[in-house]
Amino acid sequence: MARKPVQRTKHIPQRTCVGCRQVMAKRALIRIVRTPQGVQIDPTGKLAGRGAYVHEDRQCWERALKGALAHALKTELTEQERVFLTEYMQSLPEEYHVA
Repeated sequence: MARKPVQRTKHIPQRTCVGCRQVMAKRALIRIVRTPQGVQIDPTGKLAGRGAYVHEDRQCWERALKGALAHALKTELTEQERVFLTEYMQSLPEEYHVA
């Protein structure tokens, strides 16, 4: 008698938002990475360097920029990096709704 194939569930990587500490799927968060050139947003999630994840929500970004992001990246954010990240934050929606 033949055995039925076992249905395997696909592994979904989980990451924690540094703003609100909520654990979600990696793809649902925005990765920010520290590289030798400085801190930048990583839309592909594949840049080399130390990374941190934040929701696509202004409230999480505001909390992250207060210090949690710098702590997670193990660096001090320069004024130029802080301005860049704040400008990116302004383009995000007020509230992020998880589907």
